[in-house]
Amino acid sequence: MRDYYLIRINFKGGIASPAEMKDILTAAAQAQVESVRFGLRQQMLLYVPHSFGKQFGKAMKALEVDFQVDNNEYPNIVSSYVAEEVFQKGNWLTEGIYKDILDTFEHRSKLKINISDADQSFSPFFSGHLNFIASPTPNFWYLYVRIPKSNSLVSFKRLVFSNEIAKISQYLEEQFLTNEKTEGKEIETLLENLPIAISAPIEAELVPARFTLPYYEGFNRYGKKTWLGIYRRNESFSVEFLIKICRLCQETKIGEICLTPFKSLIIKGIQEVDRWKWSNVLSEFNINVRHAANELNWQIEDDSDEALQLKSALVRGFDDIDLRTFGLCFGIKTRPRTEVYASIMLMKRSVKLFNLIPLYSVYDISYTEDFNPNGRTKKYFTKGVWRFNVDEQLRRCVLKYNKLIADNQVKAAGLKDDHKSNELQAPATKTVHQCPCCFTIYDKDFGDLLNNIPAGVPFENLPDSYTCPTCETDKKDFKVLEVDVNLV
Repeated sequence: MRDYYLIRINFKGGIASPAEMKDILTAAAQAQVESVRFGLRQQMLLYVPHSFGKQFGKAMKALEVDFQVDNNEYPNIVSSYVAEEVFQKGNWLTEGIYKDILDTFEHRSKLKINISDADQSFSPFFSGHLNFIASPTPNFWYLYVRIPKSNSLVSFKRLVFSNEIAKISQYLEEQFLTNEKTEGKEIETLLENLPIAISAPIEAELVPARFTLPYYEGFNRYGKKTWLGIYRRNESFSVEFLIKICRLCQETKIGEICLTPFKSLIIKGIQEVDRWKWSNVLSEFNINVRHAANELNWQIEDDSDEALQLKSALVRGFDDIDLRTFGLCFGIKTRPRTEVYASIMLMKRSVKLFNLIPLYSVYDISYTEDFNPNGRTKKYFTKGVWRFNVDEQLRRCVLKYNKLIADNQVKAAGLKDDHKSNELQAPATKTVHQCPCCFTIYDKDFGDLLNNIPAGVPFENLPDSYTCPTCETDKKDFKVLEVDVNLV
């Protein structure tokens, strides 16, 4: 049983005032909190000992800071504000427009709301229930509604004006919570009757750009200024360090700290004359920067040491074999109903006796259409994988992606309402060999890393002494299997 409260504090749109953050962290330090984490939805997570809970609560009340205790009823408004100027610039969307929109939200939403620039891939498009995505028309937005407790998207047939976003969000939330509308057709009817004053026709359908995760760590120049990205391998940020960062922001006239969807921080607008001060703070607290890209392209659940340890082990494995993961984003879920932004997802699940009694755990590996984490169509690469074979199966999934890239077969995919039927296509098949005991598949396109067999070696050319890497079943016992190429 935990001996602390899990406190969540929302920073709307991922924008934190250094003064407010410093006050919160000072109160946390007085409550014996030594470190904090940040969440996928740009929240601050604090672990406050039970004995200091009342003290911390009074401090937050005095500061007029809303907080949640051991729940996430208000899951924060996520925005791609952090990406503007440093990762994306040149269209009509600016930092000022983000702030103007966020300032119109006067209610605390129980629905997940995402406000995203369509030309960036650092912040997720569709992980919210209400997803507003910038259109080519200045100050107008696409609206995609994800039905609560589902993965289905329904689009509004017109563009939404910036000043209408907060009003529409509050109206839709009231309808969802009051009427519990969950069917696609009911959502469509609801959207047709939106109380909206200003809208515009959709002149071009949204086509999500191919995903490319920017390198979001270290010192980086933009214009005549510098931005600094701070990532922590263990997701833990020292309270003392963060207070020092807040003070330095105030000292150097930086008015905000950005929380990213990758649980890191970005400080924009560092003047060249002040850069040495920031470098000194990193040295004082031994903060490393410039981690490998294949460690930065992961999203895992909030508040999950199990998922964090699994990520660390998998990253080490990728590093050992020097695996190319450019263009991919990996996710880990150990609990159901958690939102993780990923092109390749590793999901832990329990195998249960009579669907009631947990016996053991296995992992399913899935990927999104065209390996774009903003894609909503999920395909399974493999299911029921034991932990000791996860590394190998993930490697094969990455090799599948790299081959598609090499063959120029990964394209940006247009969006359709998920509840509408699509034309069925006959699946392409391929021949593989499967172990009859543990169902491990040998596919020549991937080889067998555990047995030091490179990709491209046909099963027939394997030595007679070859055995299954999972259970050591003899080669002669493998069965020929025809499978859909999308599942291998």
